Amino acid sequence: MKQLDDLSVKIFADGAELAQMVDLYRRPYIKGFTTNPTLMRKAGIADYEGFARQVLAEIPDRPISFEVFSDEFDEMAVQAARIRSWGDNVYVKIPVTNSRRESACDLVRRLSQDGVKVNVTALLTLDQVTAMAKVLRGGAPACVSVFAGRVADTGRDPVPLMAQAVDILRQAPNAELIWASPRELLNVFHADAAGCHIITATPDILNKLSLIGKSLEDYSLETVKMFRDDAVRAGFVI
Repeated sequence: MKQLDDLSVKIFADGAELAQMVDLYRRPYIKGFTTNPTLMRKAGIADYEGFARQVLAEIPDRPISFEVFSDEFDEMAVQAARIRSWGDNVYVKIPVTNSRRESACDLVRRLSQDGVKVNVTALLTLDQVTAMAKVLRGGAPACVSVFAGRVADTGRDPVPLMAQAVDILRQAPNAELIWASPRELLNVFHADAAGCHIITATPDILNKLSLIGKSLEDYSLETVKMFRDDAVRAGFVI
């Protein structure tokens, strides 16, 4: 099987804990970072811009995505301009639609043509990928985040969908496809095989990278020992 160094897909860390992000920045296989308002809220962040500027002071030279949070496209454009000003390595995350299901295509086209690096987020369908490929073509460097994990949550296999998304996005060579919201380490290999450019992963998945290629016999024994040790510690009797 492939080892970490053999993978073509780039691994981005997904999170909003500053200390954790700085620690991951020290690992050369982490090629970039993504955040979102939900992760930032869970991390207890109250000052959005203050947090972003702290992160960028520590991580000045790898791509980092920060998301707009307005529901109105005109205001999204204002927020995007401000976020863009924070650093050359910043990508502005734009949702594929607003909460009224109105497409963000026009805004994405305008921003991309104006030189804003965008990360279009929350895509789940190939029609959405097709629409965004058309408006991103010829613009600034961009990312398209397809939430493959959420596709899988519905009982659908995301692998063929992501492979088709790779093909669709070839019409916009300035854009990279992100396998977003992975559910397990195996998805890193799925994303690599499908030809995705990037996969985002939370720390719980990143922590499993050391298991790649581990002996299954050894892993089996460790599992047996874990069950035995926990039973002893709990003082179970039958």
